[in-house]
Amino acid sequence: MTKLATPNYLAGYPAHLTDSVHRLIEQDQLGQVLRQKYPEVHQIRTDRALYDYVQEIKATYLRNAPQPSKVAFDGKLQTLQKALGIHSRIARIQGGKLKSKREIHVASIFREMPPEFLQMIVVHEIAHLKEPEHDKAFYQLCQHMEANYFQLEFDLRAYLCHLAAGGPPLWAAEVSAGNS
Repeated sequence: MTKLATPNYLAGYPAHLTDSVHRLIEQDQLGQVLRQKYPEVHQIRTDRALYDYVQEIKATYLRNAPQPSKVAFDGKLQTLQKALGIHSRIARIQGGKLKSKREIHVASIFREMPPEFLQMIVVHEIAHLKEPEHDKAFYQLCQHMEANYFQLEFDLRAYLCHLAAGGPPLWAAEVSAGNS
């Protein structure tokens, strides 16, 4: 693999953590470490299944939060908007009333990921239904819904570094084999 390319998904993390990830990339071992830690891929393949998954988590932790009207995998997210998930509000005027819809879009890369990574990004986007800003309350809510939120986010960012450095997708073959 090549030296770590931009963007640096680990910006802001302490050097002792990022150095170990960079070392594993240079030794071409990060993929193996991640595959051992997260051996399985989830089975959520369709937008409908993703919607049901989001609703299940929302019902468990945020019953009173607004309902998303749409939940979908989005192939344009990571490349166009440099995001892995987006929670958006769409306001429309219908008649004399202002109607607001909420949508959650998850980058298509999450179709071929371990269930832990999908849960982390879904928890992140669901938390935005209640907490719009990335502040202390937001991250406390994320951690309430997923106790290992911060570790999962770090491991996901390490995987993105693996991909940015030219490493192969780790779970794609498993998904293809499962669909045959």
